[in-house]
Amino acid sequence: MRDIRLFQIPEHACSYLEDQTASTVFIDPELPLDRGLISALSRIGFRRSGEHVYRPHCANCRACVPTRIIASAFKPSRGQRRILAKNQGLSMHIEMPSNSDEIYSLYAQYISVRHQDGDMYPPSRSQFESFLLAPAPTVRFISFRRGHKLLAVMVGDELDDGWSAVYSFFDPEEAGQSLGTYMILKLIEITARSDAGYVYLGYHIEDCNKMNYKLNFSPSEQLIDDRWITPLRT
Repeated sequence: MRDIRLFQIPEHACSYLEDQTASTVFIDPELPLDRGLISALSRIGFRRSGEHVYRPHCANCRACVPTRIIASAFKPSRGQRRILAKNQGLSMHIEMPSNSDEIYSLYAQYISVRHQDGDMYPPSRSQFESFLLAPAPTVRFISFRRGHKLLAVMVGDELDDGWSAVYSFFDPEEAGQSLGTYMILKLIEITARSDAGYVYLGYHIEDCNKMNYKLNFSPSEQLIDDRWITPLRT
């Protein structure tokens, strides 16, 4: 790990906190990625997005805190049990990544309705491919259907010690089903069934409201000063 070259991008406006600048380090893009390396990097706070594996590296801010759920010890809350019951009729399939019209159409619909204010709007096929179909030995699509209708997709990396949730999207007309939470709950279930340890949820930012859901799954851990510890809120 000490021999991996890192490349840092210049500071830019932070996407999550106003009046903050951000910077990121990426591992050498020419370094071959295998499951063991992606798993090891996840354990020290890196994330994969497309072909890139990165970690925040901001000069004056440590707000982005890697967060993971301890799958084997997880107990759903009352509200989470309701979400599981509400969606119990859905089928789930773990698949290799797909560029099908059906999956892309769902992705484009989700971005167009839910993220018009983000840098992923407007959606495009090339953006979808570079973000979610970039070659990686760990990536899987977990699809959820009601009958034959595709409702949601969780994109995840299958790691040595669990799963990393890369991205998820769902039918915006099904917002009342809480499919985002449901997919995380099912990923925890998959992880616990396989005797793996953790579901990595990426970075939590205390002052960013849209990130607070990541601490709704207990018990969880956060990587602080190079140690995974239980956050105070759980």
